Amino acid sequence: MSTSLEKLTGGGFSIGIELPLDHDWSPAGDAKRQHDGRRPGVPDLAVHAELAQLADTLGFRALWVRDVPLYDPSFGDAAQVFEAFSYLGYLAGITRHILLGTAAVVLPLREPLLTLKSAASIQELSRGRLLLGVATGDRPVEYPLFGRDFESRGANFREQIALLRSGARGYLPPGLEVLPQPRTPLPLFAAGLAQQTPQWLGSNMDGCLAYPGAPADHQRRAAAWREVAGAKPYVSFIHLDLAEDPDEPLQRHRFGARTGRRALIDELDALRNVGVDHIALHFRRNRRPLDETFAEIASEVLPHFHQTTTEQSA
Repeated sequence: MSTSLEKLTGGGFSIGIELPLDHDWSPAGDAKRQHDGRRPGVPDLAVHAELAQLADTLGFRALWVRDVPLYDPSFGDAAQVFEAFSYLGYLAGITRHILLGTAAVVLPLREPLLTLKSAASIQELSRGRLLLGVATGDRPVEYPLFGRDFESRGANFREQIALLRSGARGYLPPGLEVLPQPRTPLPLFAAGLAQQTPQWLGSNMDGCLAYPGAPADHQRRAAAWREVAGAKPYVSFIHLDLAEDPDEPLQRHRFGARTGRRALIDELDALRNVGVDHIALHFRRNRRPLDETFAEIASEVLPHFHQTTTEQSA
């Protein structure tokens, strides 16, 4: 059976989706948020289950969820609201094929043994579909509220990676263990530098989660990653607003672009050519209905990049 790492890049470059499954940053979405009385940054998740299942059925490669323990209005973003591991457990039960990733769990805020148990549980319940993105976080206000030391987060991160790698073997008294034990090693992706050196990340992690950027940005970043990590996957994200006109030219905005599908194909092809292995599309700026957008990308964009089952097995 293929591992989640092998499935992520099987056949080459692949395309996934970053949650939440809402377009609340679009003009119409923001108007609906205000009408509903939701706080700025809080998405509408009324149809998230149906959209997750649609993404699975249409052949997107992965769903990625963020880990934002506390809502801080100064950041203007509540992410997907649900606790990351709880949500992945739910998604594992309603999908069949799509990979399930975290982008990314803030390790130093969490109890290490429970993080291991949560991740191993998702890996088991999803039948090996977990991609465990991990980080040290970028919100200093959270650390004292969780009783954690912000300054030692880098050392804490390294300790937790060692525990996750070992399955807690050697960390517990004789006879005790964390169940379930992962059948295969947990696939670990680092978001950012996580207070580590590039060399340490390249040696100790299975992949990289990089900030969004243009192809020229990723050309530099992916090359730096390859120097320390070889062929390990390099993953990033695009905040996409897909225009109805397939020929609308690409117009960049912060973390992404508004574009028609033909220029989107060109952009994705450029990202593949500079060393990106997987792109997750983020739709909170998208002006069109998400089910319609997913369907167009699946029929007109994915075939340019995802090989069919027959091609993959050839």
